Amino acid sequence: MKKEDIITLPNPHLRQKSQKIHVITPATIKLIDDMVAASLDWEASRPHEISAALAAVQIDRLERVVVVRADFDDKENREFVALINPEIVKYEGTPTIISPEGCLSVSGRLYGEVPRYPRVRVRALNIKGETIRLKATGFLSMLLQHEIDHTNGITFVDHIRDVRDAFYVLDENGELTPAAYDTMIKDNPALWPPDHK
Repeated sequence: MKKEDIITLPNPHLRQKSQKIHVITPATIKLIDDMVAASLDWEASRPHEISAALAAVQIDRLERVVVVRADFDDKENREFVALINPEIVKYEGTPTIISPEGCLSVSGRLYGEVPRYPRVRVRALNIKGETIRLKATGFLSMLLQHEIDHTNGITFVDHIRDVRDAFYVLDENGELTPAAYDTMIKDNPALWPPDHK
């Protein structure tokens, strides 16, 4: 798959809940491979960004599958870990801004400061169908909350829709600059189609 296969808002599928995987089949493994391929192709087009993770809905498959980069600090490491039916089983700490969040499914190089729990515990299946449990802190905690939100039909912008100073744009030099809320965010039909509450 290519970066063009990644859907973006206002595609209504991004605000729909994904279905659980009941049996891991060769089609599930193919889905995971397609997700990784689309992520890496997107990343190749972005000199200042890394594709840290992707949910299946982002390639227009409403299935509860997430792929997460194995190493966020090494762009040359192209390995991803698949989480099937991931769910957060425990939130810990007080929600805070961990890092500005971007999303492959939000156009315009838009980022936002979303309060997230600093620690979460996640349960999922691996590609062998075995239950795995993760304790995540910091950036990984934020990332898992972001991706699991996708499986529930929520994008990061939905958390901060009315927070005027939470949005940023990545400029051509790779720097985040404040987004003009009234002109870029508030009534942007790409973010908030008329039928979105």
